[in-house]
Amino acid sequence: MSKLLVKADKGHGHVAHVTPQSAGWTYVGFDLHRLKPGETVSGKTGDREVCLVFVTGKGKASAGGKDLGLLGERMSPFEGKPWSVYVPQGADWSVTADTELELAVCSAPGLSGSLPVRVIGPDDLGQEVRGKGTNTRYVTNILPEGKPADSLLVVEVITPGGHTSSYPPHKHDQDDLPAESYLEETYYHRLNPPQGFAFQRVYTDADRNGVRELDEAMAIEDGDVVLVPKGYHPCAACHGYDLYYLNVMAGPKRTWKFHNAAEHEWLMKA
Repeated sequence: MSKLLVKADKGHGHVAHVTPQSAGWTYVGFDLHRLKPGETVSGKTGDREVCLVFVTGKGKASAGGKDLGLLGERMSPFEGKPWSVYVPQGADWSVTADTELELAVCSAPGLSGSLPVRVIGPDDLGQEVRGKGTNTRYVTNILPEGKPADSLLVVEVITPGGHTSSYPPHKHDQDDLPAESYLEETYYHRLNPPQGFAFQRVYTDADRNGVRELDEAMAIEDGDVVLVPKGYHPCAACHGYDLYYLNVMAGPKRTWKFHNAAEHEWLMKA
């Protein structure tokens, strides 16, 4: 199995755990908790900032000593917008499930510690349609670069069955602003219906001998996490199965500047 593919545990509890150390990089962390009603998960941010994303379900949240009340409303990631909570460095947080709850904990280095805890509700979220034809997908910006955070960029995407996404292939692995930014990235995948599968390829440009430093093609199942340390990373959803993914990105500069694969650039004009 590819080292870029993290299989979430089945059932409940702390089912996925990605740290900079386990991923072999510097910035992005990702954890996933599946809670039964009444169960609680909590943490301390330390020198990192956190975005708690209520992927599905409802729960009572607190952070930084503040009671944030009951958050969450959708019971499927394919229906509606999520609730989220931004938690700065140096704060604690806690969520107690009111229903079955799937909670993503997205983390990256905190830099200032001056930002307040804030709830990010569905009405705060911008949505956009990207692409056309069978490259159409639907994007919800949870923590885009225009909103306050130190390092984190968080977004979720719905790709209809039979469509491609993160396509034409693009990369953001060079600290070469303003042309391109260096951003590590995780993809947390869900499928509807859940027995389906999709595909994701992570690859770098070939050298003069046609050799790629990285070239992994993965079959993605419901609940899988894919690591993107570098290179291009397109996805394809199979006919009959919609694909959801939650992206977490972070790097030395909090901006998303990407470079399209030159051989596929023509697709932007087709």
